[in-house]
Amino acid sequence: MTDPLIGVTTYRLATRYGFQAHAVSEKYIQALADAGAAPVLIPLGLSEAQLARIYASLDGILFTGGGDIHPRFYGAPYDEQIYMLDEDRDRVELSLFQHTMEAQLPFFGICRGFQLVNVGLGGSLYTDILAQHPGAQRHDFYPDFPRDLLAHPVTLVNGSRLAKILGDGQVQVNSLHHQGVRQLAPGLVASAYAPDGMIEALELPGYPFGMAVQWHPEWLQEHPPMRRLFAQFVQACSQ
Repeated sequence: MTDPLIGVTTYRLATRYGFQAHAVSEKYIQALADAGAAPVLIPLGLSEAQLARIYASLDGILFTGGGDIHPRFYGAPYDEQIYMLDEDRDRVELSLFQHTMEAQLPFFGICRGFQLVNVGLGGSLYTDILAQHPGAQRHDFYPDFPRDLLAHPVTLVNGSRLAKILGDGQVQVNSLHHQGVRQLAPGLVASAYAPDGMIEALELPGYPFGMAVQWHPEWLQEHPPMRRLFAQFVQACSQ
């Protein structure tokens, strides 16, 4: 069987030489490759026609982490807690997500990708959890912590697709975000929660593979449940 071709979203990075590059953490690439996929990077700045040409060749898409989504895409005002905005990235990824939904292509969202899936289907976000969600715990264990730090547990929803992959009960996860789901989009269901009640995973029932997690499983590949998460995504893409 041919390795499924999985698109991986990218971000802009200013190099030490003063020009812009497109980048993505190698951890995403390695996790997909280890699970049997052939990852390809999706650049920014392309026209809708060019994106459609790339999209037509893919078996699935991984929506990666990164900077914040501009709040205008979910009807919220801009505030000083928001950072690393790139509206072209928002445009590209929201367009790719709409194409994904129309074709019923498998997708997996991680961190920003989790938030993008919710926004893409009409949900909203807290622009900063600690500032806007009373009783919230700390979720932004960066940059002065190891990226594989197991910061807190998440409780899996019994019967969810995620629970069937990871196992019922709880799993320990890292936590590298300051935003989160405020209003869950219509059609999505929550499949994991943090101790403070924040949604940590969501999925699209009845979809070939439509799932997103707020943590970063690509940094936790020494843990078998997190490897299974990528393996199940790649398997869905191969079908």
